[in-house]
Amino acid sequence: MSLTHPLASIVGAAETTRLGVLPDMSELDLHADAALNALADCGLAPGDIDGIATAGENPAMLAQYLGITPTWVDATNIGGCSFMTHVAHAAAAIRAGLCRTVLITHGESGRSRVGHVPWTVPAHSLMGQFELGYTPTMAATLFTLPALRYMKTFGVTEEDLARVTVVQRQWAGFHPRAFRRDPVTVDEVLASRMIAWPFRILMCCLVTDGGGALVLTAPDRAADFPTRPVDVIGTGESVEHLMITEMKDYTSSRAFRVAGDQAFAAAGIDRADVDHLMIYDAFAHVPLYGLEALGFVKPGEAAGFIADGHTAPGGRLPMNTNGGGINYMHSGMYGMYALQEAVRQMRGTAPEGAQIRDARISVVQGVGGMFGTAGTVILARR
Repeated sequence: MSLTHPLASIVGAAETTRLGVLPDMSELDLHADAALNALADCGLAPGDIDGIATAGENPAMLAQYLGITPTWVDATNIGGCSFMTHVAHAAAAIRAGLCRTVLITHGESGRSRVGHVPWTVPAHSLMGQFELGYTPTMAATLFTLPALRYMKTFGVTEEDLARVTVVQRQWAGFHPRAFRRDPVTVDEVLASRMIAWPFRILMCCLVTDGGGALVLTAPDRAADFPTRPVDVIGTGESVEHLMITEMKDYTSSRAFRVAGDQAFAAAGIDRADVDHLMIYDAFAHVPLYGLEALGFVKPGEAAGFIADGHTAPGGRLPMNTNGGGINYMHSGMYGMYALQEAVRQMRGTAPEGAQIRDARISVVQGVGGMFGTAGTVILARR
């Protein structure tokens, strides 16, 4: 393994003070709470920030609310992986001298809907004309299309999908802040309420309230902060489609492959160097796609890899160690929480039982939209 020079360093990281069901906080409140927690984590005040990035909230509104006058702004919004792209863009902006210290925020009232602007699809849009008119109701039904094709092609069963939830629930049990912590069996997952074939409710992401924030700076400044810095050593991003019906191959995500290959090339590492993995799990089949598209296993082998215990506690590739969006928390755009867990792992501050001993490299894979966008971030312990 030969690590390249870090692209940037994460010196501040925090989630909102509370996670779960928060009817007393608006989405702007959640952004601000997460931001102030991340700033406190690294000993900064809003006035120390000169770069800001966010998705879902208008960055101008957030900057005004926090009293920040940035010299660099990023409002990229490509769904749940937006925060992975923000990390990449912030690193580039810092290296280009456009700013010195960047705040990336997320806040979403996914459950309580306080201050939430509903996402609508105009009837004249491509999705409105060619997909939603045929009765799918957004993610829960649209994501079934690749899942069913994948299952048929590779012989993956409902039990295999249920096992993803079961293994990740084992990790969630170590996290006091996880929404679902109690152990669950494959039979219990399969007995839970049907949402859209083949997804039962325990195979689907949570709908909760919360947020998170990161603070990034140049690697050579990271030692000036009180926290243990986490280095960003590789990033990648890609977009394959807007409409899931235009996915080139329902058994694999081209966006995942492009973003992942780009990040690994930038980091100068091999898959065997990875100690920890976070794959956005909007639904139970997505980690299977991630394991394969990122090159950890061959096509069709991911379900067996999980069944053999390799991603579970004690396994050789611990994955989704906070329990994932299915068990830990999922406010709508989950990518920020995957990054938070990767930072905890690289700092060595994850809860007892969940912390991966001597972990040095973490890969975070995000997905956005209807399986159409992807962002990859590779982090390293300083």
